[in-house]
Amino acid sequence: MSDNERIFHQLVKDYSEQLWWHVRRMVGTQEDADDLLQEIFLKVWNALPSFRGESGLYTWIWRIATNETLNWLRKERVRAALRFSSIDAEMERRIQADPFFNGTEAQRELSKAVAKLPEKQRQIFVMRWWDELSYDEISAITGTSVGALKASFHIAQKKIKLNLEELDVSK
Repeated sequence: MSDNERIFHQLVKDYSEQLWWHVRRMVGTQEDADDLLQEIFLKVWNALPSFRGESGLYTWIWRIATNETLNWLRKERVRAALRFSSIDAEMERRIQADPFFNGTEAQRELSKAVAKLPEKQRQIFVMRWWDELSYDEISAITGTSVGALKASFHIAQKKIKLNLEELDVSK
């Protein structure tokens, strides 16, 4: 086994679970997260020889995962438009129908509310709220200033709160 293969196997072992949850929270379903995680690690494998260490390995891998997930979400948005449907409605349907979802109804509704956020706000909310990354870590991953991240997170929280309050009123 080559050095690169050993390093890669260690990366998969060390980061698979964290990355899977990061991706799952952004895309909403286990099946999509499984597929994307394979794509992400394929991209990491192909890019590993060119890793220059200018950022931390964790940050580098997280950036690849985040970018791949955002690209997938953009493609899904195009597919939804071609079907004349809303990506928000499609994501909500997938979350509702996910046979592997094992959270409470409140967690399911929170996931649906997060899925309705614009991509950038969803990305920041997931990394800050669920992945518990610091603003500095998110800044290193996204290339966005800490101030802008804080503003986006605050706006995302307000939108989620409004969405959940509307849900409560409609019951």
